[in-house]
Amino acid sequence: MSVARSERRPRGELSRVLVVDDEPDIRELIDLTLSRMGLAAACAGSVAEARQALADGEFHLCLTDMRLPDGDGLEVVRYIAEHHAQTPVAVITAYGSTENAVAALKAGAFDYLAKPVGLEQLRALVKSALRVPGSQQQGNHPLQSLTGESAAMQQARSMIERLARSQAPIYISGESGSGKELAARLIHARSAQASGPFVPVNCGAIPENLMESEFFGHRKGAFTGAESDHEGFFQAASGGTLFLDEVADLPLAMQVKLLRAIQEKKVRKVGVATEEPVDVRIICATHRNLRDCVDKGNFRQDLYYRLNVIELRMPALRERVEDIPALVAAILKKLCGETVPQVSAAALQALAAYPFPGNVRELENILERATALCSGTTIEVDDLHLAPDEMGGENPGRGSETLDDYLNRLERQAILEALQKTDGNRTAAARLLGVTFRSLRYRLERLGIE
Repeated sequence: MSVARSERRPRGELSRVLVVDDEPDIRELIDLTLSRMGLAAACAGSVAEARQALADGEFHLCLTDMRLPDGDGLEVVRYIAEHHAQTPVAVITAYGSTENAVAALKAGAFDYLAKPVGLEQLRALVKSALRVPGSQQQGNHPLQSLTGESAAMQQARSMIERLARSQAPIYISGESGSGKELAARLIHARSAQASGPFVPVNCGAIPENLMESEFFGHRKGAFTGAESDHEGFFQAASGGTLFLDEVADLPLAMQVKLLRAIQEKKVRKVGVATEEPVDVRIICATHRNLRDCVDKGNFRQDLYYRLNVIELRMPALRERVEDIPALVAAILKKLCGETVPQVSAAALQALAAYPFPGNVRELENILERATALCSGTTIEVDDLHLAPDEMGGENPGRGSETLDDYLNRLERQAILEALQKTDGNRTAAARLLGVTFRSLRYRLERLGIE
């Protein structure tokens, strides 16, 4: 069978979209919508016809159904990824078929739509897809914000370049201070949403009773204290990226609502009966092991699979010691401008031997303190104020403890001291420690403190 060309295809140099669906009504609906957007459409009803169309000409976007007479949409996704890497492809799935959507995103799909196809969502997807920068463009603008040439950092930068072209939800793992938010900002800056807002949210810092309102917004009078209409994080991030930091701290009730918002791409404000569509790319991060949280029942498995479509791991600083001199130079330039102090070889050696439990963030703090305390123009070992038992070799303070065990012991000690100072008042202890009550409650459970 030959590929059916749109009879309404406009003349001129227009963006071309390949529509692959075996249902004539769906093809007609999408074709008409694209035509009204000033786009040229070509329609195919099978995997074979789609391949033929791709062989005949160049397309700027492909929309494919998952269920086709001679195969499935994943075949089209993989074929385009292999032979037409600069063409973004989105899949159309049956309502509720999230497994298919996740499989397509992992195979390289840019985004997905659920049937019945909503025209507003279709138009938003098409606009986003046609803004996606191509591979050649990306290659001309190497990422410079992630300092270091270690193998771990080169791999992270390469992954960020690939992830920027996708709409797939991304889970960034890594220890505190390893640069998870920076990675999220770089993905956003290289993505089709770059012109939209980047909205970072610390999920552990929001009171549980205000979470739904903060995420989805509320209408005036929806509850006591709601004196005016309020836009939530999803509305604020419209057309851009919503970065959910410390997502493991979300309570289970909020996890259910977040899952629905991601699946349906719609949110409902508190006090409003109807839902509104949202065009938001989700990136999440946590320093905790999210898989362990699922196994312990603290995090929903279905939400885990929706968020962890693609994982980006940010390496700890101790895993890329060779990057420390370059990081030191970059941080000192940021701190001191043109009058950058020298760093002695002994000081650099001491930094290389230090385990950095706080990663790059801790290195910044150490250097900021050192620039303030050094008496001359050169930072020496003593100016760093590193703990002697942390500078290489067997650690008499930790013995054979792993770093996690060591940090857990310090955390337990700090919490017990705070509880003692507040006579066991957890709310006051949380305030003293500078964490939320819910965060303290979780830490008490994790550390087994009664």
